[in-house]
Amino acid sequence: MKKMLIGGVLLALLLPFQVMAQNAFEGTWKVDINKVKASNKPLVVTLKGDEYTCNCTPPIKIKADGVDHAVTGHLSFDSDSVKIVDDHTIVDTVKKDGAVVNTRTTTVAPDGKTATFESINNRPSGATTVKGTLTRVKPGAAGSHAIAGSWLTSSYQSATESMMSYTYKIDGDAITMTNPQGESYTAKLDGKPVPYKGDPDTDTIAVKMVGNALQETTMKGDKETSVAKMTVSPDGKTMTTAVVYKPSNRDVTLVAAKQ
Repeated sequence: MKKMLIGGVLLALLLPFQVMAQNAFEGTWKVDINKVKASNKPLVVTLKGDEYTCNCTPPIKIKADGVDHAVTGHLSFDSDSVKIVDDHTIVDTVKKDGAVVNTRTTTVAPDGKTATFESINNRPSGATTVKGTLTRVKPGAAGSHAIAGSWLTSSYQSATESMMSYTYKIDGDAITMTNPQGESYTAKLDGKPVPYKGDPDTDTIAVKMVGNALQETTMKGDKETSVAKMTVSPDGKTMTTAVVYKPSNRDVTLVAAKQ
């Protein structure tokens, strides 16, 4: 009986803090593009002659001849095409069932130390664009194209506005997320999967509180595709989200301001 009473008292004390932690996420948040921190796991590319490879997950090895080549093991695309524009620029286009999913143009600076990229992603709600800068951390083999080597994303310059904001609404033990790209879900904070709408790469999402962090785990079929953990600053003005993408285990950290 004593243990039951103590347990009941502790639960009563903890519940208000749980509710406060949950409610801290409610509202509309906007990501600051200048504070996005990309993975410290480098992208490794080889391109010599017309042989192209990258340490993607799974790895890709195709001819850089501008022709669609079948690739396997990737959830969002089933073919890849790499076109050499000149000795500093390539265009990489991936497709799913013949439809373009993403086009990424990368141009290496004359000194070879940095590169800029523009990534255009085609979605049901319309195309989105992200622009950023890569920094070389290791050179490619002698005689290779300028893109060959190891690269880290050092900064982002811009992204389509619809990508940068999202809204959470708390109703008791349930949470609803919506964003301008037409994505949404409503889930209880019990870690059980529920349908995720608006993203062809995501079927379900499971949401729960882990301490003071809101954790979202997305799935495509029976495969886990990402785990995101969000925490709100003590003053309630900013939210930091750490996302790990599966199965590559590449991560990104986002900082958003409450609107």
